[in-house]
Amino acid sequence: MNNAVANAQLPWIDLTARSLDASDEYDELTGSMRYCPTGLLAAFTLLMAGHGRCISTAMMLGDREYAMWQLARAHTLQDAELREVAAKLFAYFDDERAPVPAGLRA
Repeated sequence: MNNAVANAQLPWIDLTARSLDASDEYDELTGSMRYCPTGLLAAFTLLMAGHGRCISTAMMLGDREYAMWQLARAHTLQDAELREVAAKLFAYFDDERAPVPAGLRA
C-alpha cells in the first residue's frame, strides 16, 4: 500500500484556521460596507401605504432617484412617525458608502 498520498501536504489545507464559519474571516468589512435597514424600509412602506402611497421596496433598493423621491414625498405628509422613519432612511440612501448597484452612482 502506498502511504505517500496520505502524507502529502495539500496547498488548500490551512491547519491554522480558527473557525469553520466563513463569515468570521470577513470582520474587517463591517466598517466599509453597510446594508439597507430592511426593517426600517418595511416600516416606511407600510406607513406610506397608510397614506394611500404604494412603494416598491425593490425600486427603493435599486433606484436611488426613486428612493430619494419617495422619501421627499413622505416629508410632505403630516405624519411625524413617517417623517422620522424617512429621515433615518435618507441617512442611508444619502451615504456614499452604502452599496448601490453598478451604474447608479456618477
